[in-house]
Amino acid sequence: MAALISQAKATPVAAPTVGTATTRRAVPHLAGRVAGALARRALMLSVLLAVVFAAVEVLPGDAATAAAERGESAADLAERRHLLGLDRPVWERFAAWMTALPTGDLGTSSRGQKVTELLADPLPNTLVLATAAFVITVGLSLTLGCWAAARPGGPADRVIFHTTTAAFAVPEFVVSAVLLLVLSLWAGWLPAVTVTGGDGRPATWTMLIMPVLALVIPQTGWNTRVVRGALADQAATPHVEAAHLDGLSPRRVLTSHQLPGAVPAIAAGIATSTGLLFGGTVVVETLFNYPGVGTVLAGAVAARDTPLIAGVVICAGAVISVVLMAADLIRHTTVGARA
Repeated sequence: MAALISQAKATPVAAPTVGTATTRRAVPHLAGRVAGALARRALMLSVLLAVVFAAVEVLPGDAATAAAERGESAADLAERRHLLGLDRPVWERFAAWMTALPTGDLGTSSRGQKVTELLADPLPNTLVLATAAFVITVGLSLTLGCWAAARPGGPADRVIFHTTTAAFAVPEFVVSAVLLLVLSLWAGWLPAVTVTGGDGRPATWTMLIMPVLALVIPQTGWNTRVVRGALADQAATPHVEAAHLDGLSPRRVLTSHQLPGAVPAIAAGIATSTGLLFGGTVVVETLFNYPGVGTVLAGAVAARDTPLIAGVVICAGAVISVVLMAADLIRHTTVGARA
C-alpha cells in the first residue's frame, strides 16, 4: 500500500486542457464570424452604392448641365457629357467605379479632380467632429442611464426619461437653430459660422462646440434610453435579484451585476446609432459652414457629381462598418467571458 501511495504521489497529474481546447475552438469560430460579417457589410455597401448611382441618374439634369455656362450649345454639352463618361450606361459607369475601388481609386469628379484629393481635407475634419460627438454621447448616455436605473421609478428616472425622449424627438437642424439663436445671436459667446485657417481646419476649437452639441443632444437622448432599457432587462435576471437578496448596495448591484450583463446590448445600440450620427453631420456641417464631408456632399448632390457622392458614401460606410464590427467583438467577447 505504501508503495502504491508513493507511486501515486510521484506520478505527475496532467493539467486540465478544457480551457485551452475551448479557446482554440473559439478563435477560428470568432474569425469566421468576423469574416462573414465583413462579407455581409461589403455586400450591403455595394448595394447602397448601386442605389446611389441609380438615384443620381433619375434626378433631373446631370453633371454636364449642372456645370454648363449660359449660352452653351447642345454640341458643347454633348462634348462635356462624353468627357465625363455620361454618354455610357449607368451600369457600365458603376461597374468601372467598383472595379477601381479596391485599388483606392474613388474616381474623378465632374470638376476633373480626383475624389480622394477632394476628400483628403474634409474627411479628417468630419472624423474629428463625429468622434468628439460620439465620445461625449457615450459618456453622457452611460451616466444618465445608470443614474436613472439606480432608482427605478424615482424622480430622477422620470425626469431623465421625459428629457431624453424630447431630446431624441428634436432633429439636428432644429437643435442647431436653437443653439445659434441662444449661444451666438443672443449671448454672443460662440461664433455663428466656422472659419477655416490656412490648413483647412477650423480656426479655433470653440468653433467645434455648437456643431458637437447639435449632434450630441439628439444622440444622447436615444442612447440614454438604450442604456436604461438594457439595465432594466438585467434587473429582472435571477443573479441580480440574488444580489439584492444578499444585501448588496444598489450601487454595487448596478456596477457589478447589471452593467456587465448589459454591455452587449448597450454596445449594439450605440454602434447602430452611428449611422444616425453621420447622417446628422451632413445637416450640421451645412448649417455651421463646417469644412467636412457634409458640405462636400451637399455641393456634390447639387452638381450631380456621382463619383464624389459615392466617395462620401463609401467613406462613411467604412467608418460605420468599423464601429459595428467593434461592437460585435465587444458583444462576443463579453458573452464568451460570461459563458
